[in-house]
Amino acid sequence: MLNRFPLWKYLMVAIVVLMGLVYSLPNLYPADYALQISPSAATGSIGSQVEEESLELLQEQNIAVRRTERDNGTLLIRLENPEDQLVARTVVQQALGDDFVVALNQAETTPRWLQAIGARPMALGLDLSGGVHFLMEVDMDEYLGDRMADYASTLRRELRAENIRFATIEQTDDRVITASFRTTEDRSEAENLIRRQFPEFSRSSTSDGQLQQLRLVISEDRIEQLQSNALQQNLTTLSNRVNELGVAEPLVQRQGNNRIVVELPGIQDTAAAKRVIGRAAELEFRLEARSDASPLDREEYPFREGSGRSGTAELSTEVIATGENVTGANFEYDENNRPQVSVNLNSAGGSRMMQATRQNVGRNMGVLFIEYNTITTYRTVDGERVAEYENVVDRSIISLATIQSAFGPSFRITGLNSAAEASELALLLRAGALAAPMYFVEERTIGPSLGADNIRMGVTSVIVGFMLVIAFMILWYRTFGLFANIALSVNLLLIMAIMSTLGATLTLPGIAGIVLTVGMAVDANVLIFSRIREELDNGVTPQAAIKAGFDRAFVTILDANITTLIVAVILFAVGTGAVRGFAVTLSVGILTSMFTAILGTRSLVNLFYGGRDLKRVPIWGVWAWRK
Repeated sequence: MLNRFPLWKYLMVAIVVLMGLVYSLPNLYPADYALQISPSAATGSIGSQVEEESLELLQEQNIAVRRTERDNGTLLIRLENPEDQLVARTVVQQALGDDFVVALNQAETTPRWLQAIGARPMALGLDLSGGVHFLMEVDMDEYLGDRMADYASTLRRELRAENIRFATIEQTDDRVITASFRTTEDRSEAENLIRRQFPEFSRSSTSDGQLQQLRLVISEDRIEQLQSNALQQNLTTLSNRVNELGVAEPLVQRQGNNRIVVELPGIQDTAAAKRVIGRAAELEFRLEARSDASPLDREEYPFREGSGRSGTAELSTEVIATGENVTGANFEYDENNRPQVSVNLNSAGGSRMMQATRQNVGRNMGVLFIEYNTITTYRTVDGERVAEYENVVDRSIISLATIQSAFGPSFRITGLNSAAEASELALLLRAGALAAPMYFVEERTIGPSLGADNIRMGVTSVIVGFMLVIAFMILWYRTFGLFANIALSVNLLLIMAIMSTLGATLTLPGIAGIVLTVGMAVDANVLIFSRIREELDNGVTPQAAIKAGFDRAFVTILDANITTLIVAVILFAVGTGAVRGFAVTLSVGILTSMFTAILGTRSLVNLFYGGRDLKRVPIWGVWAWRK
């Protein structure tokens, strides 16, 4: 019989629709607007006193609280009214001070049974859910100074390897290295070596009567290359750190010559974001300086609090390896149940580590922790709370241990304060080192109220477009139009389910893509129904006309949708931000509309009309034109 599906096809369509319904359900449970209170320090904690004080403050401001939760060292306060969120944050932050960070947050309300099967609501972009926006500035002066210090250290090592005697080699400017020699012969040999191995430096010779000096100036081209490499490395590292946080569709992009913009949709816990993303932490492995070393070859640093030692120690200025050489880092516990980080170095770092430890068995090696912090203070200007930033560099020794034997690319870092600090250090090392220190110059939390307005307007546009399409299809195609409308409803259901399951992010341009999909989804049905009309006008029987309409329109529908899908994929590949958000929903909508418009609609038509002895087909609406 014509137009009859086997049972398994009906079951398949029913199962797909049911799964779409289930996995789109979480979107009916909007997140609670909440305050998240966390300690500023990674080792801090939230006690009952903080919770009681916060609730009392909110009660004084007549701010209704739904409930509170404490988890993983943070306090989550769910609010009844989203309009109270910003006021509540200001009040609690001022009362608790700088020891705690009060962030806006959105707490999930999805039922546990849906969470158990992996059903989650769609992730919302920054324009819909709010989030945090950071503007970070790369300290190029500090970076160039460090690179020149590296050049000076490398030059000392190369001269010693070639047995070329020198008096001093020091960095006299952020772009200049001055080398002093006792004889012109030594200076000449050094100049030949520098010409071969350091072509990026221009050279000029001077003399002060006692010492023969060689002045090395780095070229502008090399400086631009170093700065570009540093910015690109920082972009890559920040992207890796964002991925470690598990943020959906983040934005990490360059702004100008020395700034980077980071936007994290849905993340309003600025404390956690700043600790992981904005923290510029580096490690340097250095030997302890010899007692007879020149003052230019040693530097004094304090021991880090919690390392088990106090006072200071002198380390050599020559660096064996840095965080840039780290290829892997994992947090674990040692045999005494103390936190540590296991580190793996790349081949270059492992080779230098092997050479340094083999030649210095019995000497101490220190692990220097360098942290670039931004201290945020607030003051009131004309009634508004204004943030001010101060950049601070902290250098301290994590551990200073005796080298018992030579070791290579794998070793352990001990002397850490807590498991939380060890875990965070491992994350930073695993995500990659920042090539240059960065500081916050702007920090902005985008509240969800603006996003709620965008969502409301976007949903309204979808509903209006959807209702107009429904009205047109019923008036023009009658019963068949009803089938198309049911398929269109299922199509929207499947779009939400797939985006929720894949973890795709819905943005305001993404909603525009859904509106476009609503119009395009019925296009396939229009082609099919028009083909059925043509067949009927040509005198074909109703059942044969229905079959021909679906079969012969399929190729046209496939061609049209494939070309549109190709464009959507290209938009996603080359676009950023808003363009990618539009491309995601358009691509998903094309795929689901192919299923619903062809298989879904035909299932309904076959179920109602398949195998029946039809005299006519109710496909002409009140406005439809017929020969």
